[in-house]
Amino acid sequence: MADHEPEYFETSSLIASDMVEGTPVFNRDGEKLGKVLNLMVNKHSGQVEYAVMSFGGFLGIGEDHYPLPWKKLKYVVARHGFVVDIDKAKLDKAPKHEGNPVPIFDAAYSAMITGYYGNGR
Repeated sequence: MADHEPEYFETSSLIASDMVEGTPVFNRDGEKLGKVLNLMVNKHSGQVEYAVMSFGGFLGIGEDHYPLPWKKLKYVVARHGFVVDIDKAKLDKAPKHEGNPVPIFDAAYSAMITGYYGNGR
């Protein structure tokens, strides 16, 4: 019996969450905005609600964390990363937090994020 965790790899339509974490995020003009830090998964539906994108700082200190609706991210093979239709000016004004304390991802927080970014792509 093996005493290590199995490793999961991507298929044509699925990818393991640990492979998503660290993936770069670009805007539509090709500028790197940050990288995926975490995925926030709804415990009841099993659906990914947000990708938390980290940006700035040095060695994890002073980074800002931006919750982006998962539906806003599109994986682009040629970029080896996600592309979002968000420019830097909109991102500068977007809801964010600096590491701790982590906000409570409840219905009110979800409504705020959806209100800022809108629904869908």
